[in-house]
Amino acid sequence: MEHHGTARLETERLILRRFTVEDAQDMFDNWASDPGVTKYVTWAPHPDAAATKEFLSLWSAQAEKIDTYNWCIVWKQSGEAIGNISVVRLYEREETAEIGYCLSARFWGQGIMTEAFRAVIEYLFTCVGVNRIEARHDTRNPASGKVMEKCGMTKEGVLRQRGRNNAGRCDLAIYSILREEWK
Repeated sequence: MEHHGTARLETERLILRRFTVEDAQDMFDNWASDPGVTKYVTWAPHPDAAATKEFLSLWSAQAEKIDTYNWCIVWKQSGEAIGNISVVRLYEREETAEIGYCLSARFWGQGIMTEAFRAVIEYLFTCVGVNRIEARHDTRNPASGKVMEKCGMTKEGVLRQRGRNNAGRCDLAIYSILREEWK
């Protein structure tokens, strides 16, 4: 693998770029404070934009690391930060990246996360050289699994009571795609 860090990516409707502390208000308003969006994640909803700003200062410090991959999803039409997608775990020896993502509820059901995820998959396979990309979702959140399927990922199975998130203990469905299967 050859690390390049969080490079700027562009799709038809989106710009994927590094976060800055200036994204705090958008992040707070669009997804970090929304209990509907944060229901199946492992971090608590943010109480205010100041907490989001503090959180983003930590992310900004991490962004300089060449093996960090954490994108702010920006809606081109408005320039507004509407979500995030990142490598939540990187398994160097196995050349595997695990992806996590979150999107403003206003943009659900429009193929936005699929578009972002496909761009990240292409970047990780062609530029970084990972061999496997995987993602997991709470089985009570099937829409997340649909995104994975639309990105060409294969469901490998369900890890029973493997996770815990804001909705409690959960079963996790795991999906993957290998570089040889991509495209």
